Amino acid sequence: MRITVSKDIFPLAKVFTISRGSRTEAVVVRVDIERDGVVGRGECVPYARYNETVESVIAQIEALPLPITRKTLQSALPAGAARNAVDCALWDLDAKLSGNPVWQLAGLDEPKPEVTAYTLSLDTPENMLSEATKNSSRPLLKIKLGGKGDIARIEAVRKGAPDARIIVDANEGWTPELYQEIAPVLLNLGVEMVEQPLPAGADDALLHLERILPVCADESCHDRSSLPDLQGKYDMINIKLDKTGGLTEALALRELAKENGYEIMVGCMVGSSLAMAPAVFVAQDAAVTDLDGPLLLAEDRPCGLTYDNKHVHPPQPELWGAPTN
Repeated sequence: MRITVSKDIFPLAKVFTISRGSRTEAVVVRVDIERDGVVGRGECVPYARYNETVESVIAQIEALPLPITRKTLQSALPAGAARNAVDCALWDLDAKLSGNPVWQLAGLDEPKPEVTAYTLSLDTPENMLSEATKNSSRPLLKIKLGGKGDIARIEAVRKGAPDARIIVDANEGWTPELYQEIAPVLLNLGVEMVEQPLPAGADDALLHLERILPVCADESCHDRSSLPDLQGKYDMINIKLDKTGGLTEALALRELAKENGYEIMVGCMVGSSLAMAPAVFVAQDAAVTDLDGPLLLAEDRPCGLTYDNKHVHPPQPELWGAPTN
């Protein structure tokens, strides 16, 4: 077994802004794992919010003892981007070596297209109105918010896309007082839920708020060990493979979260179709699918995922997750 690690950079189609800052490119780590002349691939997005850098993630991967399996990987690396890329590459490798697609190996139903959100980044109300108008035919819009001026932003988006479903993501940028002020307004504008309004680690106030606008845990939820601390605070969890540390834990988290009464959202960092492909399997029948990362890139990987105006489609074998012949 041989592991090859590389840093890939994808320019974005336009500047992407959230409450923590802006970016013009997606920087990802790609992992190729070769065994018996067959190569499995995976991708992760190191995230500074979780104290990850491209260099630290590559170092984690290069230090892995070989050979490694999906089972031994779970204890060899912690949940996070590095384990995600390796885990997904191992799933892809196992599918190619066994001749069976990942969904069969995982005991899942054959995947189908899923309606995906399309994200509008944080901007002025005027610019967000323009972007909403351009994307008004999409069924689900996700709006990045950041605190002051958020009501004007959502009013502008609703004006530009009167028929779209809307969810919002505060990226830890609100206070409990702002939630109480803004939640009734957003409900009246047809907003369905808010992601992570309060900072992770400082979200106990959600225990005492009347959550009239449903709240989804993002930065507060990484893997199954996160669930006990979410009880009574959140109505939904956002599963991202870069947080869970791969498809293996993401599937396990999905099942345990459902058993504990949470709605499921499946999201992504800004990466290529190689990063999104495994998440499509987790997103089957999720309440919210948000796998639009490749739509934000100026150019995707070859054989990328197929998107229509509503759906993200399951990956083709040439991209990930199934034998190619």
